[in-house]
Amino acid sequence: MRTQTTPGDSPATTGNASAERGSKADRGSRSDRFATRVFGPAAMSFPTWAYILFFFIAPVALVVFYSFGYKPDEFTAVATDQLTLERYPEAMSGAFVSTFFATLRISVLGTILCLLIALPFAYWLAIKVSPARRSLALALVMVPFWTNFLVRTLGWQIMLSPDGFLSNWMQGLGLLDAPLDILYTRTAVQIGVVYNYLPLMILPLFVAIDASGHKLREASYDLGAGKVTTFLKVTLPMALPGVVSGCLLVFIPLNGDYVTATVLGGASGSMIGQLIANQFNTAQNWALGAAMAMILILATLAVVGIGFALLWLGQRIAGRLNSVQLTDGRV
Repeated sequence: MRTQTTPGDSPATTGNASAERGSKADRGSRSDRFATRVFGPAAMSFPTWAYILFFFIAPVALVVFYSFGYKPDEFTAVATDQLTLERYPEAMSGAFVSTFFATLRISVLGTILCLLIALPFAYWLAIKVSPARRSLALALVMVPFWTNFLVRTLGWQIMLSPDGFLSNWMQGLGLLDAPLDILYTRTAVQIGVVYNYLPLMILPLFVAIDASGHKLREASYDLGAGKVTTFLKVTLPMALPGVVSGCLLVFIPLNGDYVTATVLGGASGSMIGQLIANQFNTAQNWALGAAMAMILILATLAVVGIGFALLWLGQRIAGRLNSVQLTDGRV
């Protein structure tokens, strides 16, 4: 607040006020310099790295530590006085491996289905929908995310049940002779994960396509390219970062999904998240559950790494196929 100087104020009073403001500013600058000197540039982003430290690094480190432990007796969940690697071979049982590959199949297929559904929708939303109505369309995409994940999945359990709306409707149209019988199967789990994770694919695709630029598409049309050629050679390559982001946002959490498989899958549609949860909650074997969780994390990172390698290889091959060789400055 600015200090008002009146004719009655003495020069000494004005000087004291200025000195006090200068002292406060000097103390503030000294504290800022101290924080920067102690924590480095990360002091300016304290909430971000604190969140990552307490909610990601610390829990994962705890899981890693528990994976080297063991279950000493029936009433103790974990002991870490003797660290060992024996839980990892124990985790690679036949049931774990078969459930893992079933989970991987559901995750890969779910990611591909989300991409196939989200890509045309995001294209229509970014290019065809008028800016005045785009906000409403985006809000409709986000409405399911305002509802609890478990409640949304329970809604699909009701819809896919043999006496549910979908079954009665399909029987009324003559499409089915008997009640719908896909609940508690992998098909029901596949439908549930596509529905639950579809917005995570739509949003990054929409942002990438919207940022690709209207002028480049218009230039492509002016040069004689059709809509399909423009989409494949202009829009899609520029939207590739959105495709990668969407696939990561869908594939990684889908691998560890526990709710969808429990509500819609039952015994025949189980996923790896259920096995890990059972070790922590039912069997009370935290060491074995932590080892399973670490194997899942490493396997997910390996699949993502293979995906990036294939993407890089495809870009290199496509770049060579589309390149023009020059000889002595001529084509």
